[in-house]
Parts: sequence; structure tokens; C-alpha cells
Amino acid sequence: MAGASSSSSSSHPNKEEKERPRFFDAKAKALCWQKADVVPGRHPQRWRKDAAGNIVCKRFWNCQGCLCYEYDHIIPFSKGGESTVENCQILQTRVNRYKSNKEWLDRTELEGFSCDVKFTDRELDVIEMAVYGDVIRPGNQCRCRTVAEMLGQYKPKTQLAPCELPH
Repeated sequence: MAGASSSSSSSHPNKEEKERPRFFDAKAKALCWQKADVVPGRHPQRWRKDAAGNIVCKRFWNCQGCLCYEYDHIIPFSKGGESTVENCQILQTRVNRYKSNKEWLDRTELEGFSCDVKFTDRELDVIEMAVYGDVIRPGNQCRCRTVAEMLGQYKPKTQLAPCELPH
């Protein structure tokens, strides 16, 4: 019984830990995304650059690929960093995993752990089409065609042009 008592007391956080949230809330995440660098020529609600300069896609949160990202505590939570927008940055997932609980890594060090893949505008268009069903960027706003439209069985009601995807 004594063992159960000590394990239950260690599993209950003290008052200070309860008041110090471990994760960023929705508002902090939204503001963290907004403060990240915009990708020139791309929709800012869909694409941003992380602290190492990597392009990431808003829909690819918490996954492992090269366009995936996580919300990172600049000063690690384990070292007293708070879950606030001021202490938040977006980082490509693999960069965040490398950073772990390290502090004060410079951009060059973060870049060294980034994916060695750079996407062309055309490739990002295809990815955006696959994820969102359309592309929104200056000079190229288009939508995905339907199969019925491709077969001439349906005329779309929207004025937005269909995207010309690579073959």
C-alpha cells in the first residue's frame, strides 16, 4: 500500500505545475504561425518558413516529412520556458527533434538538421492542390478539376480556372 501511495503522489502535479501548461494553446499556436516568416509568393495561411528557413505547410503539423512542423519552445519547457507565443517558434519536425531541450542553437546549426530537399514552385503547387484542392498564390489561382469535368460531363459553376498539373 505504501508503494501505491508514493506512486500516486508522484503522478499528481503540484499546484505550480498545474498552472504552467506544457503545450501551446490554440491562440498561441495561431500567433506563433503568424509571426513565422512568410514564404514569398505563397499563401501565408498555408505556407511559412520555420526558424531554420525551411518551408512548411500548415496542414502538415505533427508529422515526419520535410514539409511537416511542430511548435517549439525556444527556451525548453524542461528548463523553465513557458508555453507562450513569445517562447514559440515553428520548426520542421526533424529539426525540433534534434533541438530537443537544447537552448540557443543558431540558425546554421538548425539548418544542418533540416531535410536536404528543396521544392520548386511547381512541386509546391502540386502539393497544395493535393492538400487543399486548389492553389492560391499571386499569378496562379486555380482549382482541381473533377473527373466528370475532365470527361466533359459537367461544366463547373466557378469562374476559377482549373490547374494545369504536370503530366
